[in-house]
Amino acid sequence: MTEYGVRSRPVWRAVNGILLLDKPIGLSSNEALQRVRRALSAKKAGHTGSLDPLASGLLPLCFGEATKVAGLLLDADKTYQATVALGIRTSTGDAEGSVVEQAAVPHLDDEMVARAMTAFMGDQQQIPPMFSALKRDGQPLYKLARQGIEVTREARAIRIDQLRLLELRDGHLSFEVACSKGTYVRTLAEDLAVALGTVGHLVALRRTALGRGFDGRVMHRLDAIEAAANEPGQLERWLIPADVALISWPAVTLDEFEARSFTQGQAVSLAAPADARVRVYGPRARFIGLGQSDPLGVEVRPVRLWVESD
Repeated sequence: MTEYGVRSRPVWRAVNGILLLDKPIGLSSNEALQRVRRALSAKKAGHTGSLDPLASGLLPLCFGEATKVAGLLLDADKTYQATVALGIRTSTGDAEGSVVEQAAVPHLDDEMVARAMTAFMGDQQQIPPMFSALKRDGQPLYKLARQGIEVTREARAIRIDQLRLLELRDGHLSFEVACSKGTYVRTLAEDLAVALGTVGHLVALRRTALGRGFDGRVMHRLDAIEAAANEPGQLERWLIPADVALISWPAVTLDEFEARSFTQGQAVSLAAPADARVRVYGPRARFIGLGQSDPLGVEVRPVRLWVESD
């Protein structure tokens, strides 16, 4: 506030990098992003795919040049820990919805659950829920669902790489799932309950991993981030370089002449994995952009270039 009681406008600045937020329950991904953006006073910001307000866990937030990788991380595999309340199905598939069906819960043990889980492993076809952000004729499905309208949804190809039981107790089943993009854990939870001879709905969801680049790295709580905003330079020390997010992409290194040509938008001749997206580095291991190799792996053309600042 100024001395006249008028709120001063924030002074935005160039900030580059990725900050790993441990998103709290009850906050939308965009609300969380805007709060962290204000803490950093960052000019440009974006996130890597929403977590529902009822979900917590890993939400990489991208700032400045790092926003160029935000869309690419949408394709990354993800890992979640989830808890299902058995015996009750809701309109939304989670705790926000109203009860639409109740069923008895049969006697279950760890072996029975593990056996049922094997049917969900590997490549699967999954029908997206009505309460989702997918669109039909430009209208999000969740808006139609709130009007009591249900439309036919086509099954989508997903992949379950790992599905394991964590705990079975008091009518609740907790599991960990490693899955491909586009997997709805709410739907998986409902389908698993049906496979166990009952119904169920998701009551807790936490994302613990996204791709490979963030493995073993620290997530930061929102309150800690906002508190650190008062400590000069602290938040900058928590930022991760953008290329870390794409560690699974092969890397190529250019000499000074090749790097100059590449950053001017020209393709360069060099040996690279054939027909692949690659991380491109110049002299002194400086990350300069993303490239695409040709079908023979003898040339790389620029796809996205990095600059030192916004």
